[in-house]
Formats: sequence, C-alpha cells, structure tokens
Amino acid sequence: MSLLELDGVKVHFPVKKGVIFDRVVGHVHAVDGVSLKVEAGQTYGLVGESGCGKTTLGRAVLRLVDITEGEVVLDGTDLAKLPPEEMRRFRSRLQMVFQDPLGSLNPRQNIESILSEGMAAHGIGANREERREKIKAILAKVGLPADALSRYPHEFSGGQRQRIGIARALVLEPDVIICDEPVSALDVSIQAQVINLLEDLQEELGLTYLVIAHDLAVVRHISDVVGVMYLGALVEEASSDALYAEPRHPYTKALMSAVPVPDPEVEEKRERILLTGDLPSPADPPSGCRFHTRCPWARERCATERPELLDMGDGHRVACHFASEIAAGELERTGGEVVAAARPEEPEAAPVTDDEPGSAPDAGVVTAK
Repeated sequence: MSLLELDGVKVHFPVKKGVIFDRVVGHVHAVDGVSLKVEAGQTYGLVGESGCGKTTLGRAVLRLVDITEGEVVLDGTDLAKLPPEEMRRFRSRLQMVFQDPLGSLNPRQNIESILSEGMAAHGIGANREERREKIKAILAKVGLPADALSRYPHEFSGGQRQRIGIARALVLEPDVIICDEPVSALDVSIQAQVINLLEDLQEELGLTYLVIAHDLAVVRHISDVVGVMYLGALVEEASSDALYAEPRHPYTKALMSAVPVPDPEVEEKRERILLTGDLPSPADPPSGCRFHTRCPWARERCATERPELLDMGDGHRVACHFASEIAAGELERTGGEVVAAARPEEPEAAPVTDDEPGSAPDAGVVTAK
C-alpha cells in the first residue's frame, strides 16, 4: 500500500448570493475528482498553471480546507473521515512548507517560539530544554546557526526564512511534507540551495514529498513522479523522465513546448504549441473533457464525454480520448497555432497581395487547419 493515496478527491466551494439571506447559486470546482498515489520516500511533483487547483489539493490533504468528496488515505487511515480531534493528532505526520516564507512566520515570535509551538502541542520533548536541543539540531541540518533561536523572522533573508519553514516542519518528525511552491519567491541562486537542501534531507531522513510548483524545471529536477493538473483534474501522470521525454496529453505537450532548451541547435528547430482561448472558469467548467475548449486535437466526443485517466504502459496515465492517435501522428489538428522557432534559411518568394502591395505573410507562424 502507498504511504499517501488520494481517491476521487473533490473540493467544491459554494458561491453565495444575497445580502441578508445568503443562498447558494453555484459551486467553484477547485478540485474535481483527483486520484493519485505517493510511495514512501518518493517525491511526487504536481504542476499546472495558476488556478488549476494544485494548492487547494495540497491543503485538502492536510484538511486545511473541507473535502467535499473522496478519500485521503495516510498509511491506511482515511483522513477525510476523521473527526477534528483525531485529525489534530495526525497533523504531526503531515506538514507543509508554504510559498511565502515571511507570511507563514509569526513576526511577533522568535524562532525558538515558532519551532517549539508545534512540539509542545503534540507532546514532543519532555521539557523546554529538551525541545531547545532538538531545535538546535534541526537548525544545524537546515544550515542555520544556533543563535538564530533568539532572532525574529524579519532579521533573516528570504532563503533563510524558508529554511526556518522547513525546520518547523521537520521538528514534528512528519511522514509527508507538502511543499507548496517552496522556491518560487526566492532568487534563482537561492532556489538551487533550497532544492538541494530538500533532497539532502530526504536522503538522510527518508522523507516523502508532495511538491506543488509551476516551474517545470524545478519539478523535473526534484521529482520521481509528476502529475499535471488542468482545471481541477489530473490529466497526465508519469515518471519524471518519461513525462519530459514524451508528453502524451495535449495540455502537457503545450506546457513542455514552452520550456527553453539549453542546446541552441535543438532550440532553433523545435516548435511551440500556442493554446487559443482563455482558461475556463472553475465555477462553470466545460462539459466532457475540461481541456477540449483549447485543445488543438479536439473532436465532438471530447465535448460530451469526460476521459478517464488510463494507463498507457509503464505507469504512464493519460486522460485523453485520442492520446494514442496523437502520439502516432494519426490525428490532424483542428485548431491552435504552432510557432516555428526559426525561419527557413532561404525562404521562397512570397506572393504579393492586391490589398497590400509588397507585403507577405509571416513565415514564422503556421496556423494549423
């Protein structure tokens, strides 16, 4: 059995209208039927554009938001069904590193108070001195000096504050740490240090991570398995190497085409898939496949039937009716744009139009029919 398993998790927020008598007029489908498994000692990366529901899913695992439907099973226990008092005892096994390192720390508490608060609540350490010694050991693991205990969050840099956030999670000896955009608020050079720290701690302490991020390069570096979310649903899941080498879902293909390649020759020849239209509202999601309104390969079936997340081999799961046909090149595009990375070296002379004498169409943009 997996250490953490999600089965059909839904998180719907009511939309209310009225001044005196609130009435529910609809729901925001922030998370709509996500199922995934995280093995012990593994790093599961969750990616997707802003508003896709990945942060809400992370908070749902911790029961920081109410779960509308589904199961969140940690080591055989369904957290979604636990009463508040029992869930409180489980919280030490699930911890979170937040995106904003400053906003997640109480500015009126020193570091010792911040880190010892959770330990006292969960009965870790017999007394203050024992807790202090453990905090010093954890601070050393995350690369902070012992004199940090008496200092306040504003006295540290952004990278140091994020290390404090990691230390706060570690002092409770959790089984799973959910990292919500752990490096997006940091400078690039500091991002690498924090990512390396997370990897070192995982190897040393046997930690399990659920990493939520929008930076595809970060996710590829740190993750064993990657799940791609779109509009509250998981559309593709595979090992990190397999997903980046051969994305199968049209949305994943578009995401990967936007990632720069460090090889100039490869970058010059590759093409980008530009998605047309705007992201639909989660309060009124499209019928059928959520992505069909922007998909370059959409067909009539996509508008009426929601695809299941099916295994295409080697644990590569894809929620697309035509994933096999697209991979084999058997399905023509019905929309979208493909932007060539470079123009041909010797383009043929373009015809001159009557409306604008001497003008020629842009050879760098090819619109699929």
